[in-house]
Amino acid sequence: MIDDNSVVADGGEPTKLAQPRSPYSERPVARARRKKAQELIERLVTEGRVRISEPDHDEVAEWRRVINYAKRHGMEPAGRRIEKVPYSGPGLELFLADGPHPNARSQRPKAAGEPIPVPARLGNLHPAVAKLKDDESRLAMPPSLRRRSLLLLQGLAAEAVRRGYEVWKARSAFHPREGGVDVAVDGFAYTVSARQEFPESTNPERSARLVLELAHGLGDRLGRWRDRKSRTLEEALGSILGEIETRAAEDTQRRQDEQQAKAEREVRWETALAVAKQQAVREQLAHVLGEEARGWQEAAALNAYCMALERRIQELAGTADEPALDSARRWLEWARAYAEAVDPLTGLPGMPHTREPTPEELEPHLRGWSPYGPERRGRG
Repeated sequence: MIDDNSVVADGGEPTKLAQPRSPYSERPVARARRKKAQELIERLVTEGRVRISEPDHDEVAEWRRVINYAKRHGMEPAGRRIEKVPYSGPGLELFLADGPHPNARSQRPKAAGEPIPVPARLGNLHPAVAKLKDDESRLAMPPSLRRRSLLLLQGLAAEAVRRGYEVWKARSAFHPREGGVDVAVDGFAYTVSARQEFPESTNPERSARLVLELAHGLGDRLGRWRDRKSRTLEEALGSILGEIETRAAEDTQRRQDEQQAKAEREVRWETALAVAKQQAVREQLAHVLGEEARGWQEAAALNAYCMALERRIQELAGTADEPALDSARRWLEWARAYAEAVDPLTGLPGMPHTREPTPEELEPHLRGWSPYGPERRGRG
């Protein structure tokens, strides 16, 4: 199909082309990604499954881009598709599943489709088209062109409803010369607008031409259809609706990939959080153990001091003043009582009670994750 964007209007001046950029496929990043995708496909075909243990955030994102590259460029083996599932907590497992993905290009509606009938009169209009018809601030153009624009939009709206889609009054802000409707497929809305192509032209043929546009065109994808000698806009409605369906399929796939990535991220975060809690509780127990060890060492030193003091008292018995010996004996008695009190092994130590770690205690063990949730990054 010829891209209407590339056709120069009859009688108009050719547009000066900007310096062409090198194709994406020839850029270093694309070449590197293609190489990685080829290596991944070869490993999957040979090994069956590829497991990636404990990837960090950047590695997970890069693998996802490599997989998407392989999918977009048709690198998957015929009848197979790449799938990814969590593996051993934060890891990923990649494998080839049978059959194409339901949203693969081979499963999408054909762009051209069947011809879409356009009504001959403005009756029984879809509510969104009826509102546009009654809004005199929209589609400011000659009455014949305005009528034709409404008929085109009605034909598109009727066929969209027949296929099970929703049609709304367009939410986009239009120039007064424009007007359109939103076609919603699988929760994604796409605005189709109509306008006069050459409103300032004094040439009757040129001034009678219309343009239908699909908002937010992607890259070199179709987004604008014009009246041409080879094809009228009435004949292009099937292509427009087919383009909407194709975009919806891609957006649905993107949404599914994002949901899967979010689920995988939550699994990795929960695993990292569980490990971090174990390590934080271990630190709590280690702190108690250190305190008890220091208490035991202090008690051992005090007991050694008491034994030395007792020997000294015995050595001086009969030679030292009795009041001095009596004072030393009282001090020895108190010191032994204190040493027994601080000795953690006087009784049988039990397993210490632990508490729920705080976010600050968890963060050093989370390897860059945030303790507050999988969508936030930590400082580590």
